[in-house]
Amino acid sequence: MGKDNLTAVLYKINDLRLEQTEIPQPKDDEVLLEMSCVGICGSDVHYLVNGRIGDFVVTTPMIIGHEAAGVVSKLGKNVQNLKVGDRVAIEPGVPCRTCSFCKHGRYNLCREVIFCATPPVHGNLRRFYTHAADYCFKLPDHVSLEEGALLEPLSVGVHACKRAGVTLGSQVLILGAGPIGLVTLLVAKSLGATRIVITDLVQSRLDVAKELGADKTLLVDRNDDEPTLVKKVHALFGDEPDITIDASGAEASTRLAVLATRSGGTAVLVGMGPPEIKLPLVQALAREIDIRGVFRYVNCYPAALELVASGKVDVKRLITHNYDIKETHEAFETARTGRGGAIKVMIHCDRS
Repeated sequence: MGKDNLTAVLYKINDLRLEQTEIPQPKDDEVLLEMSCVGICGSDVHYLVNGRIGDFVVTTPMIIGHEAAGVVSKLGKNVQNLKVGDRVAIEPGVPCRTCSFCKHGRYNLCREVIFCATPPVHGNLRRFYTHAADYCFKLPDHVSLEEGALLEPLSVGVHACKRAGVTLGSQVLILGAGPIGLVTLLVAKSLGATRIVITDLVQSRLDVAKELGADKTLLVDRNDDEPTLVKKVHALFGDEPDITIDASGAEASTRLAVLATRSGGTAVLVGMGPPEIKLPLVQALAREIDIRGVFRYVNCYPAALELVASGKVDVKRLITHNYDIKETHEAFETARTGRGGAIKVMIHCDRS
């Protein structure tokens, strides 16, 4: 195994360092993983650039990374669901398992959840990492480790579509064609949505959305006022969407989710923007728009894995850039700037 545990540690804003850390030993119910792939999430970039997301603030050095897959290299003494050599996707949030949220199956709301790379919890962008065995999901032989790492954002899309009630015949508007908007598109199609329109400010992302199965795309013009945008959306549907999923978090997007959705429909808010925004709530009340929040995912990894394993969803197109862990700084710069049409930037941790 050697002693190489190269690790990406965020010290403070714009201070990300590669350094050696101790190889941890698995606790009784954990496994030691030789990490393979870690995707860069928007939240990782946010911590790097801003040092915080809402109330979660980087105050001490934190290992970054949470979209990950690896290979089991050692078992804790109680582990029975895995064996050495298994290739696994890592669900990065481990809840307490005993609070009322956990017992009612909503463990994503557990107040004691230990979630990778959410201050002060360390993440998994390193060569070796330990994780709870029951939050590791064995990958079938034909599913790659890169796809395994992408189960994390895909699970967000699964949870968003569950919260939205997407089903056969749904008319779905997705606001934002970044990674989360695109995985939501893939999941909505797999669930039988018959018309999906996706919006963005960047044409190249809309081009990818079209490749992935969007029926129509809308390049948002910053100069358009809200009534104009609503008219453009409705024209693309030839009607009104009964479900809108905001994967942006920008105030303008969240407002559009309320304004463009059919009366009696559902607006699901996935993207996290400013802590407080101005919303047309009278519109929502008078037209009985259900506004639902999404926080990460819950009980979604098995469904996400099945979608990929069955071939119903192909997430590989989302990976636009690959880097070795030694190139972590360059990888984050690509993710931060979006250069080269970056959608999902993947870091490979295997020793090279």
